[in-house]
Amino acid sequence: MLPAIPDLRQLRYFVTVAEEKHFGRAAARLSMTQPPLSQAIRALEETLGVELFARTKRSVELTPVGADLLPEVQRLLASAEGLKPLAQSLARGEAGALSLAFVSTADYGLLPLLLRDFGARHPRVRLELTEATSDVQIDELVAGRIDAGLVIAPLPSRHATQLSWLPIAREPLVIAMSTDMAERMGSAAGSKADPHAEWLDTPISLRDVADEPLVIFPRRLAPGFYDIIMDCYGVAGLAPRVGQEAIQMQTIVSLVSAGMGVALVPQSLRNLRRTGVVYRPLSESVPAIETGLVWRTAEVSPVLAGFIEIVRAHAGTMEAQFAAPRV
Repeated sequence: MLPAIPDLRQLRYFVTVAEEKHFGRAAARLSMTQPPLSQAIRALEETLGVELFARTKRSVELTPVGADLLPEVQRLLASAEGLKPLAQSLARGEAGALSLAFVSTADYGLLPLLLRDFGARHPRVRLELTEATSDVQIDELVAGRIDAGLVIAPLPSRHATQLSWLPIAREPLVIAMSTDMAERMGSAAGSKADPHAEWLDTPISLRDVADEPLVIFPRRLAPGFYDIIMDCYGVAGLAPRVGQEAIQMQTIVSLVSAGMGVALVPQSLRNLRRTGVVYRPLSESVPAIETGLVWRTAEVSPVLAGFIEIVRAHAGTMEAQFAAPRV
């Protein structure tokens, strides 16, 4: 048998009597007669196993236990009264939580813009952000541990019926190289461009760096992205010489700055201002890298629906932003 617990009606009666210190005035305030009010207070005391009021013929005073309990009951009632507006806010997506994962490349282009607009429209939503590779995000989504993710296409075909995909932006690959390498290449070509500039407009052919080690991530992390990079070499008739492997783009760029090789990275990585690294466009025609939002088709909360709406609003403008070089 479950233990008896007070109901909200009894608790409201207790607070009213405590404030009035008189059963008659409390009953009038509650629009009821005194006998049922007295009975309700007795029932509450029996349920709690304590006396809440010291009663005499002339006065009603809180016992020490009742005085200590009063502010707790008032907080409890205030919380209960807030349940309806909170539930309505949750239903409208104005409150709640959103668990969002993102690939490291999104941190330098997509993510700040999306979070800024979402935070402005939904300031009461608590965001839980996790940086993760595409493969980890898909596993976390399928397991129900995150609500959505910003990943690099394509999605694994085995999850096509479970997940929805919204493409946001396509951006070209560029070459990341050390400033020392850029200086050597510029000297050989008689270029007067500043090799220490973060972005050089002059395109470079993949053949010019074909002998340099390629710094890249393991294929299992993002097979589609990995294959695009390898195809760039294949189409040019080149065989890449894989040097170092790293999981995060920040690490890849750091290895490039240390002279460990070159890397093919999305153009938005230019926003990662790492000392000792220069980014240059490729002269070859290369496929674009597509980043998008993925979520479980069958589970779209009001909060997630609001985030998807913001992503849709930006999806048509991001590609143009990435395509325009910044000098």
